[in-house]
Amino acid sequence: MDDQTSRANLVRRGFFGLSALGAAMGTGLGLLTPRAAHAQAAGKSRLQVVKDRGKLIVGTGSTNPPWHFEDSSGKLVGMDIDLARLLAKNLFDDYDKVEFVLQGSDARIPSLITDKVDIVVQWMTVTGGRAQQVEFTIPYYREGVSLLLLARGGKYKNFEELKAAGSAVTIGGMQNVFLEEWVHKALPQAKVDAFESPDATIQALNARRIDAAMSDQSASRWLMQQAPGRFVDSGYGWMPNSYASAVKPGDPVWLNYVNTVYKEAMMGVDFDYFAASYKKWFGIELPTPKVGFPSEFS
Repeated sequence: MDDQTSRANLVRRGFFGLSALGAAMGTGLGLLTPRAAHAQAAGKSRLQVVKDRGKLIVGTGSTNPPWHFEDSSGKLVGMDIDLARLLAKNLFDDYDKVEFVLQGSDARIPSLITDKVDIVVQWMTVTGGRAQQVEFTIPYYREGVSLLLLARGGKYKNFEELKAAGSAVTIGGMQNVFLEEWVHKALPQAKVDAFESPDATIQALNARRIDAAMSDQSASRWLMQQAPGRFVDSGYGWMPNSYASAVKPGDPVWLNYVNTVYKEAMMGVDFDYFAASYKKWFGIELPTPKVGFPSEFS
């Protein structure tokens, strides 16, 4: 990844990671060298360390719905939190045997390397650069940029109408050096209006000063969940990136364990739990995995 792309990824997290339009980003999957594998075999796996301790320690955030945030009662909730609790349930048969270490995005990798946490479950985007420092689990969400429209009273009802309108369309987003570039990847002729915050962008959409608001898709889905009937997704997403959890390199036993829990949440015994989280935080109805030959191998 070149420096400009890396910078764009970092800015994008700050761009969408605030207030009502909080979103996410992430990391990659590394391979063990023979030396690293031998070193791990000589010591105790993180899996056994966690079991012996009696609780799981998870690095995460607290300010970015729908991934990790405090609800009206002050309880930490969100999709990342649900996944962390599922790991605890599989480890100890108790969803609450988990300690959350709240941290900023810049602390995700250092907290793993220094053994402050067992795993980071914090909207990490998988990148090749990060995969040189941590090992990624299988992805649990595919993020992308999307356009939020007014469900009633707006000029346009979907992406096709926005694109057909050409230069008559105005797209709003949080002020950023990459804003026009990102908008024009999808709508080359659209006018772009920059705002100081995600909230200000949504206020402009509500006031019909812009035709659509650009945000990460997860943020758009969360906002639609919070204001049913007011907003609608345009139906088109672009600039995809994968969210995954991350663990310290050199422990294939621990990585394999976490991957097993995640895979069976998406495809097997814990599917109902995983599907309920997707519905709650994103409004997405996941199809029940087919019974019979494993579809992931077909």
